[in-house]
Amino acid sequence: MSISSEREQFLKKIKRSKRVVFINRLLIIVVFLIGWEMLAKTGVINTFLSSSPSEVVQTTLVLLKDGSLFHHIGITLYEVLVSFSVATIVGIFIATILWSNQTLAKIIDPYLTILNSLPKVALGPLIIIWVGASINSIIFMALLISTFITIINIYNGFISTDKNYIILLKSLKASKMKIFFKVVLPSNLVTIINALKINISMSLIGM
Repeated sequence: MSISSEREQFLKKIKRSKRVVFINRLLIIVVFLIGWEMLAKTGVINTFLSSSPSEVVQTTLVLLKDGSLFHHIGITLYEVLVSFSVATIVGIFIATILWSNQTLAKIIDPYLTILNSLPKVALGPLIIIWVGASINSIIFMALLISTFITIINIYNGFISTDKNYIILLKSLKASKMKIFFKVVLPSNLVTIINALKINISMSLIGM
């Protein structure tokens, strides 16, 4: 099947656009690294505080040689996975409860907003006192940062579900559970996936 010249030009334009985006993304990284290294070498920035790309590479090689790099990566991955999994499960569970009980949602909503706006990083010293200076305090911090935003995002998605579908199922005498699993949950798969993307980034910030 032959492709028309217009179609061929359109495909070339798309490929060219993708290539331009990729090259510019790469250039930004390269310029940033070169600029960082030059500023460090000339003493414009304090390498004690900001290091430099060459020092980062040297340190990475040292950690690779003594085998500690993968040990630390493993611990970080464990912390991220635990906090991400717990925050996701708790977030979806609480968002579901709030959706099913609008009175409870109205009561809890201002407290969720307040808890989500707390400067959680500033609570670090208190968290260390409460939980201890260990992996547990790091996971707890990540949970504080990611759980509330997960609850809010997923709950907002649930209550934004098309009301016509819900009214239709109610007219057919469907239970609240059936409405949730047949309409609300399927309609918000994209919302949940987007919430998970935010959740993983919040977990990393918590780390």
